[in-house]
Amino acid sequence: MQSIQGVGISLKHQHFREFLNNKPDVPWLEIHTENFFSPASTASKYLAQIRQHYAISAHCVGMSLGSAAINCPIREQHLHKIKNTVEWLQPGLVSDHLSWSASPAGHFLPDLLPIPLTEEAFTIVANNIRRAQDILQRQILVENPSSYLTYVDSPMTEWQFLSALAEDTGCGLLLDVNNIYVSAHNHHFDSLTYLKNMPLSAVKEIHLAGFSTEVIEGKELYIDTHGHRVCDDVWQLYEQAIKRFGAIPTLIEWDTNIPELAVLLDEKSKAEAIINKVECIENSRHIADAVNGQGRL
Repeated sequence: MQSIQGVGISLKHQHFREFLNNKPDVPWLEIHTENFFSPASTASKYLAQIRQHYAISAHCVGMSLGSAAINCPIREQHLHKIKNTVEWLQPGLVSDHLSWSASPAGHFLPDLLPIPLTEEAFTIVANNIRRAQDILQRQILVENPSSYLTYVDSPMTEWQFLSALAEDTGCGLLLDVNNIYVSAHNHHFDSLTYLKNMPLSAVKEIHLAGFSTEVIEGKELYIDTHGHRVCDDVWQLYEQAIKRFGAIPTLIEWDTNIPELAVLLDEKSKAEAIINKVECIENSRHIADAVNGQGRL
């Protein structure tokens, strides 16, 4: 199993050859697991070569952790396909979303759909996480979603729901800072309150991405499109996340309007600069505390 550290970027087919030929300085790459189910595919053959030089994180979109369908055959098949891919890829991290996409009729829907934050939904998600971890024989990370609507019957906050899941199932959490910012704007809650209520020990990875803005029925919505640079406000929120959780693995996520690799590498450098800034401040504070302590002696 590979170690995931530092700031990584999304691996896209547009950049396969550049990673093989030029080997840019990136500590790890994230792939969408479902794109590599067939070991014989051209994409998998490229990945098999690339993984010899880079650590890999496997980010899934089809576990359907929020699905209420009991023993859904298509979901079970999907989990075993993920297991097969994870076994040959041996990624450092495996993750999916707090959402659902598999219907009781056995169909997959092409989206990450929201769930009500209720006790009933909690039991369903917790059981699904345990099932996924049993099949994969490893911890998975659960990502906070971006959302554009809320359920009337949601007595828990999202951070309470995720924190309880981590405690109950032993899963880790993937903190998408952009999703927090998007959802906070759409639903009028405070982003820093969300950060402050996430459990320190459970957060294992951070995602950063760009969003788009749309006006729907007179309301401005932020849409998590992963097709733009990270905005200044999200960078500021990321700095607060690093102050709270430390320099945990961070991903520059980019899934639409794929730019030249140099753009992703530039975003990576911005994240690294923030980590270095926070670490320098913390080191200076520790030195000052030590000096002041010695002075008092």
